[in-house]
Amino acid sequence: MARPGAACQPPARRVMVAARALLFWALVYSYCGVCACIAGLRLLWSIGRRPGETFRWVMRENPPACLNDPSLGTHCYVRIKDSGLRFHYVAAGERGKPLMLLLHGFPEFWYSWRHQLREFKSEYRVVALDLRGYGETDAPSHKENYKLDFLITDIKDILESLGYNKCVLIGHDWGGMIAWLVAICYPEMVTKLIVVNFPHPSVFTEYILRHPSQLIKSGYYFFFQMPWFPEFMFTVNDFKVLKSLFTSQTTGIGRKGCRLTAEDIEAYLYVFSQPGALTGPINHYRNIFSCLPLQQHEVIMPTLLLWGERDAFMEVEMAEITRIYVKNHFRLTILSEASHWLQQDQPDIVNKLIWTFLKEDTTRKRE
Repeated sequence: MARPGAACQPPARRVMVAARALLFWALVYSYCGVCACIAGLRLLWSIGRRPGETFRWVMRENPPACLNDPSLGTHCYVRIKDSGLRFHYVAAGERGKPLMLLLHGFPEFWYSWRHQLREFKSEYRVVALDLRGYGETDAPSHKENYKLDFLITDIKDILESLGYNKCVLIGHDWGGMIAWLVAICYPEMVTKLIVVNFPHPSVFTEYILRHPSQLIKSGYYFFFQMPWFPEFMFTVNDFKVLKSLFTSQTTGIGRKGCRLTAEDIEAYLYVFSQPGALTGPINHYRNIFSCLPLQQHEVIMPTLLLWGERDAFMEVEMAEITRIYVKNHFRLTILSEASHWLQQDQPDIVNKLIWTFLKEDTTRKRE
């Protein structure tokens, strides 16, 4: 859709806009090539050191017991009429209670919210969703089916299919991106917004172009633009990359955090080792550069932003800048010893902060 007034722009302005677009896409594809070269070098290094193990990976056939733990809730499915897609979710708490909808990040699935499913079911109908393309949710085959417009509409449709017209919306990482956009596009559906380790999308797009350090940390956004190669790299050495994301010293949960157990890791390996299980999640990223920047920006409901300062992927400066886009009560809490995987890393603290935010009077416009 053309932007308002685009046809009335003077020639010099149109040339400038076209030049900026050209430079932007040149940056995207150039950095994509750089990231691919780095990944290729890592692959060659792995082949040179352990040729027998590099191409070995195992599909987990049976889910670990933790995925069927009854204390986490009930496995449910809902089919959306318009898209025809079937979504999987785990629900805890009585039907009829206020809805709390949880959106996971990458590479995660509903299980990343296990601590919150147990915690908030006393007062909420807590629903932890598998996003489009993840886990047991249907995964359309074409990357065009993962544009942000579809992902936003999914949440609206799911909310309505569950019999609700509003919810407390919580998102982490990529799920945080979707949560921000749902709050912007459908503000009447979100009573309170809680985002974990993801800034307002406009902050992210502006900041990444001005700060090379964040550009480097977000290199996977560019790497994921390539077909099939990113999925293959995740399978190398039996999903070594997936394991290290949660356990390594640089990107994983720290010593003071609630580390993932061996069974937790197996749950992730079970989900992402299934045939084609990585393509849907990575397809989310393959449309992002054609969907940003946003045309709408303002968030008008009370908002809580939680941030792990040891996040290896997102610079903490973006958290404070986010404040300017929230035109209501805004609270930012930064946890100094926490990682990117905040709700799993520090579940007790995160749950306490969420409870405080949910129960407090947020009629004040700004804090």
